[in-house]
Amino acid sequence: MSEVSVTKNAGGPAPAADRLVVLDNVNKHFGALHVLQDIDLTINRGEVVVVIGPSGSGKSTLCRTINRLETIDSGSITIDGKPLPQEGRELARLRADVGMVFQSFNLFAHKTVLENVMLGQTKVRRTDKAAAANKARALLDRVGVGTQADKYPAQLSGGQQQRVAIARALAMDPKVMLFDEPTSALDPEMINEVLDVMQQLARDGMTMIVVTHEMGFARSAANRVVFMADGRIVEEAEPNQFFNNPRSERARDFLSKILHH
Repeated sequence: MSEVSVTKNAGGPAPAADRLVVLDNVNKHFGALHVLQDIDLTINRGEVVVVIGPSGSGKSTLCRTINRLETIDSGSITIDGKPLPQEGRELARLRADVGMVFQSFNLFAHKTVLENVMLGQTKVRRTDKAAAANKARALLDRVGVGTQADKYPAQLSGGQQQRVAIARALAMDPKVMLFDEPTSALDPEMINEVLDVMQQLARDGMTMIVVTHEMGFARSAANRVVFMADGRIVEEAEPNQFFNNPRSERARDFLSKILHH
């Protein structure tokens, strides 16, 4: 195997217009626990960044600060050049620009699959119902659950529900998609059907930040792997470099535990 060049962005940092999500010296505490320590991270348009690391390393908290589900204590986060708003309408608009897919699917149980995907479009984007329904059906087809549109979430498998949750986030035309361990609550046979949809999104150029334990996805879909431990970014590199030749002892230790079982 040829040696992979370590230079990232060989031409230097991306131009400002390409920087979609920028975290600058972000800190976050839960009581005495310092869960995010001096985090600097830039995600460029169209980039797929996979965040990995041991439990309790701050990965999910990092993800949740980007759409302000968690507030930060210091530092700054900007999306497309604008700082995160504090609350109210501006925050609702930001959340529409930042799609989020969680471990648990968070679908409304009393609404059909179609209604779940229409809801944000009509309430936040003020799309008329007919247009919202057309778009919802097209997105449900895109994620492979078009035939389930009139069912309720409880009638679907976990993998199908997660794909509906992805369609619901996509319906808002987000600038970036956040995935917080989207497959960890699924049975093994359902994991690939969700990862396949995510792989396709990556190929289609969606900007994605993915917290996951699925190393195969990280290897094949990521432009960059960010390795976190103890609230810090320990290492970031493109996947070949990271998996074949990690620079930090912490990453080597982590990989030896997960890749050899």
